[in-house]
Amino acid sequence: MTIMRIAVTGGIAAGKSTVVNHLRLLGAFVIDYDVLARKVVEPGSAVLQQIVGIFGENAVKNDGSLNRAFIAEHIFGDGYERKQALSKIESIIHPAIYDCAKLLESEYISKISKENCNAKENRNEVSSVSSVIVHDIPLLAQVIDSIPFSFDHIITVEAPQEIRVKRMISERNMTESQALARINSQLPSKVRKDMADFVVDSTKPMESMLNSVDDTLKSWLREINNKSAEIAKLGK
Repeated sequence: MTIMRIAVTGGIAAGKSTVVNHLRLLGAFVIDYDVLARKVVEPGSAVLQQIVGIFGENAVKNDGSLNRAFIAEHIFGDGYERKQALSKIESIIHPAIYDCAKLLESEYISKISKENCNAKENRNEVSSVSSVIVHDIPLLAQVIDSIPFSFDHIITVEAPQEIRVKRMISERNMTESQALARINSQLPSKVRKDMADFVVDSTKPMESMLNSVDDTLKSWLREINNKSAEIAKLGK
């Protein structure tokens, strides 16, 4: 069985979650790094204790959970101290997230390997979607050189800055300055586009946008299926 690992990234409020949820509905296994980021800082976790060691007791709420608003005030925006604080917190959280992602991958691969052994396989493009593992990584551009995974393909979901700001104001109750600070804390869209195999324009109508995702995924699956067939022939 051949596994295809795809990373999906994008600027904040660009529409990445819509594309990831679509891939999940098609049958791909999704590893959501935002979910993992919340998991590794659960009350009592070693990561949370390290964060408190950097930012003090105000880094947690009365219920013991991470005080995200307090942390955001100290790591987003301009200034050397804020950038240093962001770097420190990432050096703690990222390795813990990667460990969780590795475990989820291992468990999923083991599960579908057993299922395939117990079933008569007649694979085609559609059924092969179950062999696709999607890493949903908002800040992939920042960590691409250090993340302990290699990806067969990278997708980025993009939209103009003014649209993203409007979305954050209306959907996330942010002020314009807060929205711009979040956008500016990420690398420019050009960096994401340059490293991606496929750029999704989320300003397109929904059906058109998702159809382009489907067509691209099918093309990649055909490619990997053809390679697997060639390898199988060589092995005979």
